Amino acid sequence: MTGGTVLILGPTGRNFGAGMSGGVAYLYNADPRRINMAMVDLEPLDDEDVARVRALVTRHVEETESAVGQRLLENFDPSAFMKVMPRDYKRVLTLRAEALARGEDPVMAVMGGIHG
Repeated sequence: MTGGTVLILGPTGRNFGAGMSGGVAYLYNADPRRINMAMVDLEPLDDEDVARVRALVTRHVEETESAVGQRLLENFDPSAFMKVMPRDYKRVLTLRAEALARGEDPVMAVMGGIHG
């Protein structure tokens, strides 16, 4: 994955995250041993993530009438989810946010942060 957001409610393969350079994945009841940790970190959900995951599950239920999704919403437990975040992508997001906070051009800050 090189961008975007994905929510996975089922099992993953044994090498999840391999080559993941951008975007964010939210996994439900994931087995951390099946995550390729070479490029990503596992993080707990913050308040913004919780809202995003709940909205994604809600949309999934609305569009598919998923019984699994409905059960998740009825007994929503944010601790059952984990966030898979590529390290390089997080670094870019941090550089961008810091530049915006300083009133600087985020593109230039990111390019400077990447190249030196």
